[in-house]
Amino acid sequence: MTGENTSRKLAGYEFYEKTLGSPKLILAPMVDGSEQAWRILSRRYGAQTCYTPMFHARLFSDPKHGEKYRLDQWSTDKEDRPTVVQFCANDPQILLRAAKLVENDCDAVDLNLGCPQHIAKKGNYGSYLQDEWELITSMVSLLHKELAVPITVKIRVFPTVERTVEYAKMIEKAGAQLLTVHGRLRDQKGHHTGLADWDKIKAVKEAVKIPVIANGNILYHSDFKRCMDYTGVDGVMTAEGSLYNPAIFADREMPPLTWEMAKEYLEIVRDLKTTVRSGIIKGHLFKIMHPSLPHHKELRNRMGKARDWQEYYDVVMELKNKLEEDRERIGEDELRGQPDEAGIRKYGHWRCQPYIRPPLPEDYGKKKAKKQENKREAGEEEANDDEAANKKLKKEEIAATA
Repeated sequence: MTGENTSRKLAGYEFYEKTLGSPKLILAPMVDGSEQAWRILSRRYGAQTCYTPMFHARLFSDPKHGEKYRLDQWSTDKEDRPTVVQFCANDPQILLRAAKLVENDCDAVDLNLGCPQHIAKKGNYGSYLQDEWELITSMVSLLHKELAVPITVKIRVFPTVERTVEYAKMIEKAGAQLLTVHGRLRDQKGHHTGLADWDKIKAVKEAVKIPVIANGNILYHSDFKRCMDYTGVDGVMTAEGSLYNPAIFADREMPPLTWEMAKEYLEIVRDLKTTVRSGIIKGHLFKIMHPSLPHHKELRNRMGKARDWQEYYDVVMELKNKLEEDRERIGEDELRGQPDEAGIRKYGHWRCQPYIRPPLPEDYGKKKAKKQENKREAGEEEANDDEAANKKLKKEEIAATA
């Protein structure tokens, strides 16, 4: 990866329009999900700007082990543009050191203030920094001053509109040239993901002067325009929507066939000069083919056991044959996107479809609470205190290096 960014550093809408090309359809940063192969696939179907996965700034820039981390995590080429490189960090100098390593090979650097995962809490980054406004200001302002490319920021919202708007304006004042707003709270994740709040995104857009990107609630291509019309944002980003349908950026009558997308992705992986880890490939294939695999469980099991490219490709080709047979036998007259009562469109299991989380069972969490209560009554918790403390310490040590 070589090159040199010699152009004048643009800001705000000039950066958004001249450097990024006024993107409306944007691929989100996703750990193990928006690597170069996936960015190539996404651009083929209409993604106008792509973010890299979230990189850990300290590991990325570590003097001793950073090169190995970068070789494993980061790759690009001259066709991979516009691209925004995202980092998580909690130290201004470490963030700057990492950003300097990529400033000549990207169009902007993004600070992740949205990651809600438990590992982010242990490592003190992502959305767990959203109350540390002085630290955020120092990180954003330092990169705004020292970096050759603009600094952008991705956030989650607060429970109130007022606090969310105040937060966004603080980040803008610190020097951010673009703001992405994920319309969910920090606690909205996993089974508790819920719907993103477009009203808070709209309020941010109306309050700041820099470009605003919305994130959340994108299941189908038509949701991009629906979100822009409702919130007034400049563009819309999708993460999960892309993972389950890489062609979500394209305005097409029917979603693509699952095996077609899987095959195309694998061919991109095969032709890349850099290696894509097996775990990343497997994760993508399971998501692309999630409507199809439950209908052919023997191949789902083989997919789970696959380790190399050829094994993945062989499974996809066998699935292709079976899915084509299913499509011929069942037909698509009643499966052409007719919405059900919840607005979920009906397609054959051979086509890419969004992942719809099932509702939580009524006893969700109660069994675990009951088990803990039984342990307390039996005096088991006290006996295991030392072991639990040791395990906790070990996890924190791992989190510190993750």
